[in-house]
Amino acid sequence: SHLLFPGCELTASTKSYTFQVDEKDDSDHILALSVVCLTDGAKDECNVVEVVGRNHENQEIAVPVANLKLSCQPLLSLDNFKLQPPVTFRLAAGSGPVHLAGWHRIVHREDASFEEDDVLSEEDEEEEKELTPIMPAKK
Repeated sequence: SHLLFPGCELTASTKSYTFQVDEKDDSDHILALSVVCLTDGAKDECNVVEVVGRNHENQEIAVPVANLKLSCQPLLSLDNFKLQPPVTFRLAAGSGPVHLAGWHRIVHREDASFEEDDVLSEEDEEEEKELTPIMPAKK
């Protein structure tokens, strides 16, 4: 199920926001970032937004995802940049305000265990019947 991620706002006084899910939750969560934009009151300065997460060795890594400036690039579409919670958004430079928005998807484990490949539709069965078997090569 897709849920709207109402987003967050990063400012000089609130430089970071962490999106996390309940550790007891057995579902898989995907957070997708759609838009990062400067909002009312932003100065004409570089505002760098970083995503802070953990790599495969559980070390913290920070990756810049947006560099916004009111006069040249006040908005950036991230085309549903997918992240695995927990994830922190941090205003690494500038004073904002920068607004982030996207969506949050929850995949329940019992849903994930269902394999579409295990079930053939009638069309798939018809297609399989129409295929000619491969003949062995003549020696």
